[in-house]
Amino acid sequence: MALTKSDIVEKVYELGFTKKEAIDIIESLMEIIKSTLEKGDDVLISGFGKFCVKNKKQRRGRNPATGNDLMLRARKVVTFKCSGKLRDKINNQ
Repeated sequence: MALTKSDIVEKVYELGFTKKEAIDIIESLMEIIKSTLEKGDDVLISGFGKFCVKNKKQRRGRNPATGNDLMLRARKVVTFKCSGKLRDKINNQ
């Protein structure tokens, strides 16, 4: 089961914030991350990981439904690389 934004808001609410404050905190955090990535900058959260914007070149692709060849346009994608601490916690379970 995936952790949703409303689940995160609920966890922040349980820390003693009001529901409105919890929503505002999470919304603000998401906006900061989105605007930073939009500018092409990376987001590094120590002990968690790094969100990076990568440029993908134009390349040849194929429509899996029809098998027709097509050109995929150049684009930017967001990647995530977890920190060593997070990787260790995940693998020790």
